[in-house]
Amino acid sequence: MSDTIEKIKCLIIGSGPAGYTAAIYAARANMNPVLYQGMQPGGQLTTTNEVENFPGYVDGVTGPEMMIQLQEQSKRFGADIRDGWATKVDFSGDIHKVWINDKIELHCETVIISTGASAKYLGLPSEQHYLNMGGGVSACAVCDGFFYRNQEVVIVGAGDSACEEAHYLSKLCKKVTMLVRSEKFRASKIMEERVRKTENIEILMNHDTVEVLGDGNVVHAIKALNKTTAEVIEIPATGFFVAIGHKPNTDIFKDYITLDETGYIVNTPGTSKTNVEGVFVAGDAADHVYRQAITAAGTGCMAALDAERYLAAKE
Repeated sequence: MSDTIEKIKCLIIGSGPAGYTAAIYAARANMNPVLYQGMQPGGQLTTTNEVENFPGYVDGVTGPEMMIQLQEQSKRFGADIRDGWATKVDFSGDIHKVWINDKIELHCETVIISTGASAKYLGLPSEQHYLNMGGGVSACAVCDGFFYRNQEVVIVGAGDSACEEAHYLSKLCKKVTMLVRSEKFRASKIMEERVRKTENIEILMNHDTVEVLGDGNVVHAIKALNKTTAEVIEIPATGFFVAIGHKPNTDIFKDYITLDETGYIVNTPGTSKTNVEGVFVAGDAADHVYRQAITAAGTGCMAALDAERYLAAKE
């Protein structure tokens, strides 16, 4: 065995509430967990400005602040938190092999996958152009909303996240136009009512985004199609925010781990177990229903406990 190969008792791939909670439990169980934070340390919650529904935070907390606290709590118990992301795995044998940044080879007794999910985009050429240019397309209102203060923006989406981001933008922007691609919201009633009651949010139901318009460098307007009347309109806007869901970050596992038709990891009901012994999953990499910080943290706890029991049974 090469000297460059590191042996690890419990590897956690990805951070966020799921990964950090798994690290806390695994560290307290003397499993010497090593956690690689991935390409977005702290996960999707770092793009959330206000977290008001996580138990224990009476006055709420920002997503980044909560992630820093969880990280520090895991480190307090001895978790080894590292920069880097998994680029390849081999779960074909008893030893679970993982490569970090295509360079570092790890041989792991147990692996906890907490890679989460990433924002989806519409896929329009114009959308991708201005996204790559940094000229007015974003999937994170909290990250980029500041740059559009007192301006007019458009957001596309119909779920809770879209409503949350539209409401956040309404506090910064002169006007927010919300494009809902169907005839009804997918969001919870309380979130739908919040945006409907916000004076500077205009909601256009049954509208598709046709094109992001601009001068090649920055966005000037959004072309949209009214699917009921077939009318095409241009909405003046300097920013276009996409809030249409997420894609699970599970591609590197597909040759070994059972995934559903949309790429989410299939776990044994009531557990964090995958189809590979010694490999467990936590958080949004498997959860496409709840997708909350508290449920992700709960499954992080489950994964660590399942991993601990798996190791104990092998002794």
